[in-house]
Parts: sequence; structure tokens; C-alpha cells
Amino acid sequence: MNEFHPEGWRIDTLENRNALATPATLADACHEGSILEARALVCDAEHNLIVDLGCMQGVIPREEGALGIREGTVRDIAVISRVNRPVCFLVTGFQKNADGKQVAVLSRRAAQELCMQYFISTLRPGDIINARVTHLESFGAFADIGCGIVSLLPIDTISVSRIDHPRERFSVGMDIRTIVKSVENGRVCLTHKELLGTWEENASLFSIGETVAGIVRSVEEYGAFVELTPNLAGLAETKEGVRAGQQASVHIKNIIPSRMKVKLIIIDHFDYDYRPSLPHYFITGKHIDYFRYSPESADKLIETVF
Repeated sequence: MNEFHPEGWRIDTLENRNALATPATLADACHEGSILEARALVCDAEHNLIVDLGCMQGVIPREEGALGIREGTVRDIAVISRVNRPVCFLVTGFQKNADGKQVAVLSRRAAQELCMQYFISTLRPGDIINARVTHLESFGAFADIGCGIVSLLPIDTISVSRIDHPRERFSVGMDIRTIVKSVENGRVCLTHKELLGTWEENASLFSIGETVAGIVRSVEEYGAFVELTPNLAGLAETKEGVRAGQQASVHIKNIIPSRMKVKLIIIDHFDYDYRPSLPHYFITGKHIDYFRYSPESADKLIETVF
């Protein structure tokens, strides 16, 4: 049985390399219905993808380039954008090209249909799955959850600490873990913030009296919110020249679980270009039904029910 992963996960595996090694092993993969991966080299004028298989050339006809192309519900950019990237596919046959050389006929669509049938259709809210970030928009991040099938991670589900744009958390190509938030008509919506830990789990990383690094997320009349972790921010008194987006060194004045408050003093602040780092996850299982962010002692309840 095929396993279903974001596109690009299997391209360098021993199993995949062995399947692409010779025409005979490629024919075996065709017979067995194995999902393989290789890099697309060219999208020709008819929007067929030319794929480098190593032992021979492969072609993914336009209508086999992605689910929805044949029906007209997906634009051809879904095919064109795969050039110079890994593509997953099933080998559906072999034919001779105009030069008389044997080429493999491939279908990315068929791989995606298998993924939909045996993986996507089985997902339920609360399932924790792997994903690879494919592109970022102001309203959220899109991530491949299997064979190039993309789902949305809305910006307000990325972390508890608010951000202006998903690029503050993710970069294209980053491998992340996500939770299935909902499944409607085959469309999967994702969430991420629950994996980043509760208020108490994040607060336990810090102690009163420490001076630590943070990111200024917003500056209000009553103070500046400084992010200590993606799921924990504290409030500092305003200081002249402090702007959102700056790095800050902050002294931890107090930690109050019952009010979910971290009181800070800004020691220093400066401009700094930073790249998102891989998230640290507190949950490592495969499913959750319930997540409570707020401490038991807190007056306010913040929870997610899947």
C-alpha cells in the first residue's frame, strides 16, 4: 500500500531511487501501481510536463497534471508551477517519442486520486498530519498535505501570538505539523497553534528575573506586546522609539498564571532581519480531541474542541 506524503518527501528515498534505476524497475512500479517522484524539467507549449526519470524521460499529459485540470475547475498554473520541482506520479504506460526513444507516460492526477481515496477521505478533525508549506498569502499559509493536494492554514490558526503575515512564522518549503480543523466536501482546513503548547507550557520556559529575547508585535497606548514564543506574549511599558517588528531584550518582571499575564521591562530594542525557524511542538501524537490553552487557575477559558 502506498504511503501518502507532501510532494518532495519521497524523491530522495532509497525505494524511489531504486524504482527509477532501470526501465525494468520502472515497469515493475507501473505494474504495482507505486507512487514515485522525480523532478519536472519543462512544461511544453501544450502544458505537458516533461520529467527526468534518470533511466528515461517521462511525460505527464496536461490533463493528468493535477486533479481538476480535465474538469476545468483548476487552472493550468497548477501544472506550470511544478517546473523544476518534484512531482509525484503513477507510471501508466510506455510509448515511443518522435525520435523513436521509449518514454514513460505518467499521471500525477492518478496519484492524487489515490491520496484522496485512501488518505484525505479518512481524515477527521483532530488528526495531526505532516505538511509542506507551498505558498504564503496575507490571509494564511497554503500547505501540501499529500501528493500536491493543498490545504489552507488561516493566519489566526498559525499561533496564539498574533502576526501580520504568515511569513513571520513560515517559509515556502518548510515542513511542519498541522491539525485537521475541519473537512467539508473533501476540502481540508488546518490549524497549527495547538501544537505550539499551552500558556503554562510556554511560561515554564521562563523565570522571573531573567532577561530574554523577544519580538515586538504591537505598540499600544498602554504598552508594547512582546512575543516570547509563538504561543506566549507579555506586556511591557512603552519606551520611546519602540516599533512593531523590532527585536527586544526584555526583563521578566512577573508571571501571573491566573491572569495569563507576563509583565516585562524593555531593556533594549533594535531592528533585525530574521528568518522563521522550525516550530517547536509540544504535542507529538497523531490525534487530539481537545486542547485547553488557558491554565486551570485562569479566569478566562481558551480552548479548542475538535
